[in-house]
Amino acid sequence: MNSVEFKNISKVYGKRTLLESVSFAIGSGTFSVILGAPGCGKSVILRLLTGLEKPSGGEVFMRGVNVTRMSPGDRNIGYTPQSFALYPHYKVRENIGYPLKLIGAPKEEIDSVVKQTSELLQISHLLEKTPNQLSGGEKQRVAIARGIAKKTDIFIFDDPLNGLDFKLREQLFDDLRTMQETLQATFIYTTSDPIEAMILAQKIFILDAGKIIENGDLETVYNQPQNLRTAILLGFPKNNVFEGVLEKNSKGVTCKTKLFSFPVKLNNHALPENSDVAITVRPQGLKLNSQPSGKFVSLKANITLVEDLGGEMVIHMDANGNTLMSVERHENFDQQEGEVEIGISNKNLMLFDTKTAQRIGQGAE
Repeated sequence: MNSVEFKNISKVYGKRTLLESVSFAIGSGTFSVILGAPGCGKSVILRLLTGLEKPSGGEVFMRGVNVTRMSPGDRNIGYTPQSFALYPHYKVRENIGYPLKLIGAPKEEIDSVVKQTSELLQISHLLEKTPNQLSGGEKQRVAIARGIAKKTDIFIFDDPLNGLDFKLREQLFDDLRTMQETLQATFIYTTSDPIEAMILAQKIFILDAGKIIENGDLETVYNQPQNLRTAILLGFPKNNVFEGVLEKNSKGVTCKTKLFSFPVKLNNHALPENSDVAITVRPQGLKLNSQPSGKFVSLKANITLVEDLGGEMVIHMDANGNTLMSVERHENFDQQEGEVEIGISNKNLMLFDTKTAQRIGQGAE
C-alpha cells in the first residue's frame, strides 16, 4: 500500500496563509497530478510531502503511517525538483547513483539501479558524460533518473519539465507514463500547464489559492467540473465565459446573457439567492456556421485571429466586446476573416454561482 494522504493541512508564514485546511487522498499506484496557477501552493505541498517543511497544522500520512514529524530521509520517497540540480563535477553515472550513495548502498546495488534507470530513460549512452556536455532535455532525463533511482514506491515531481520545449516535453511525457506503469508506483506530479495535466493524469487535483477545490478522475473533472476555477484552469484552449442572470417564469428558469438566452436545469431545482451566474462552454462546444443537434442558442461574431495548430485551428472571435474561442478542423472550416454564425448546444452551457463558484446547473435540452 503506497497511498498518500493530507488531513487538514495548513501552512502559515507570518501573517500569510499558504495552505488552508487542505485534505486529500492519493491512491496506491496512481499517476496523480496537482494542477494550479503559479504561486497557488503546489511546491509547498511537495515540500510538506518530502519533509523539507513541517505543517502549521494537520497531519501527513504515507503508506498508512503518520509521517508528519518524520525526517525527509526516513520517508523513503523519490524526489525530482523543478531545477536540474546536477553536480557539475560528477559524471551522469555518479549523479544518478548519488541518492543511493548517501544511504550507504553497496556499489553493486548502485551500479544495478543506475543501469536500470538509465535504460528506462534511454540515457545509457550518456553515463560517462558530465552535465556540461548535455542538452537541456538530456539534463532533465538525468534529473528524473536520479529522482527514481531510490528503491521506493512513491515518487514526487515538482514541475520537472518547466522550461523545456514542447517536443522534448512530449518525449518525456511518454517516459514518465512508461515508468509509472513499469514500476507500478505512486507518482505525484505538479504543474501549472493544463496540457501536461491532461496528458499525464489519471487522477487530478485542482489547487487554487491554497485550497484543493476539486479532485477526481481526469475525465470526470474535465467533462463535469463542479467549480468555476476548475472550468477555467483545466482545458486548452481556455473555456469561454459569459456573465448571466437567472430569471424564473411560468415555464421554469431562464438564463439571460448580453448575447443570448436559454432555459436552465438547476441541480437542486431551486433558484439560488444570488441570481448572477457565470456560464462556461469549451471552445470545442462552439459550432461555426453549422447547427448543433438538439436545442441550441445562436449568436454572431467576427473573426479576429486564426491560429493554425496543424490538424486543428483555434478561431478567435469578438461578439459585441466578448472574446470567444472555437476549435475547428481544417476540413470543416476554411474561413479566415469576417462574420460567423455560432451555434452552442444548451447541454454544453455550464452554470456556476458567481459568489460561491460552485456548479449549479446547465442548459436544459
